[in-house]
Amino acid sequence: MTQPVLAKQSLLIAILTGAQAVTPTIVGIASLYATIILLGDDFDPSSSAIVIVAVLCLLLIQPPREVSSQITSPRVSAVLDVVFRWLLLLAGLLAIGYVTKSPLQAYPRRVFLTWAAVTPVALVCATLLMQEAMRRLLITAVDKRTAIMAGYNSSSLELARRLRANPGMQLEVRGFFDDRSSERLAMESDAELMGSLSDLGEYVKVNRTDVIFIALPIRHLTRVMNLLDDLRDTTASIYYVPDIFVFDLIQARSGEIHGIPVVAMCETPFYGYRGVTKRLTDVVLSLGILMLLMPLLALIAIMVKLTSPGPIIFKQRRYGLDGREIAVYKFRTMTVVEDGDQIRQASRADSRITRIGSILRRTSLDELPQLINVLQGRMSLVGPRPHAVAHNEEYRKLIKGYMVRHKVLPGITGLAQVNGCRGETVELKDMQARVNYDLDYLRRWTPMLDLQIIALTIIKVFRDDKAY
Repeated sequence: MTQPVLAKQSLLIAILTGAQAVTPTIVGIASLYATIILLGDDFDPSSSAIVIVAVLCLLLIQPPREVSSQITSPRVSAVLDVVFRWLLLLAGLLAIGYVTKSPLQAYPRRVFLTWAAVTPVALVCATLLMQEAMRRLLITAVDKRTAIMAGYNSSSLELARRLRANPGMQLEVRGFFDDRSSERLAMESDAELMGSLSDLGEYVKVNRTDVIFIALPIRHLTRVMNLLDDLRDTTASIYYVPDIFVFDLIQARSGEIHGIPVVAMCETPFYGYRGVTKRLTDVVLSLGILMLLMPLLALIAIMVKLTSPGPIIFKQRRYGLDGREIAVYKFRTMTVVEDGDQIRQASRADSRITRIGSILRRTSLDELPQLINVLQGRMSLVGPRPHAVAHNEEYRKLIKGYMVRHKVLPGITGLAQVNGCRGETVELKDMQARVNYDLDYLRRWTPMLDLQIIALTIIKVFRDDKAY
């Protein structure tokens, strides 16, 4: 159920969502116009920069498609989303300007910098105003609707709690119907048992009920069908709530394939525009870091070559996206270049590590060549760290869900690394901890989580005593 309170407001929704769609573009262009005029330059509406800004605003700075998400989402989330999308727009504009030499040269640098700093403030204000208008016009435009739960389990209880925590949904949960007693169900204090499933049909006929959530296990299909038969002569909206908490889900979501409803139970978080966002962020940041650190990379390469015999870059086979083999680049830090079926992990005081290699490994500077892997599309800046093929084949047999971490591109850094899971995996539990963090990253990925991990990596890289 996506729009429970808006069913009778289709025209108003169309007008408001249309206004929301064009507001970022209007704000972006108006802000640029005001900045140019105030700083004493001429505004040229035919400038390629104006056209590109308008297109990027339309593509990148858009509110959530579902109006209910805008009404119920916290204001802080809306602000962070606008700021992130604005930074993404600036990154895209800089990339286009670097390639074409046109958008950034259309106006003086002071104009661009002033506009880049002022516009997100205007966008945040406009977004909050539009959301407040949406709340006031739509929430008060309808009467509160009533809902009941057919079946008591983790899913129905969590749904009831979330509906109560979001008054903007305008759904009042009256209680639960289940054939088991409240003692057997061990019902929580905020849940009320109103009767058995056989009582539900009569209750709906006598009491106004707008929405019914059926939360019975799939194995009880006969009971679900009987319940639907009992409710056929009512006008209540009926929704089926699968008990998702019995599964370990990765990026669960519902959808349809050629009209057939399906539920994703294990999927990559990088689908649609999210994948585009992830890739664009990787390319822009990797290029920036490489350009910034080019002198340091050259210095490290010279030191590696002069201090020990062997290649500067060490290539090792790892598993990448969907478990396909890739070659991962690192500055060579050892006197050997192992890449066979048996690979001994580095340990403290490892005699194979060179003097310069010790410094590189302790500061993680040996990982910098993997920025090339990122630009090649084989890795990401943030994701589960890739392990040697030999280690993968060992641990996939020992740890449940180990290969699920390969649903996304491997990363130079990851959630496990910033939580202290680095260095040698002496015991199985050490690798299990890494995998747990990797799967948690897949479950709750957002662009902001990536930025947090990158920031924590920079902070912790020189203080990690597990890097050796």
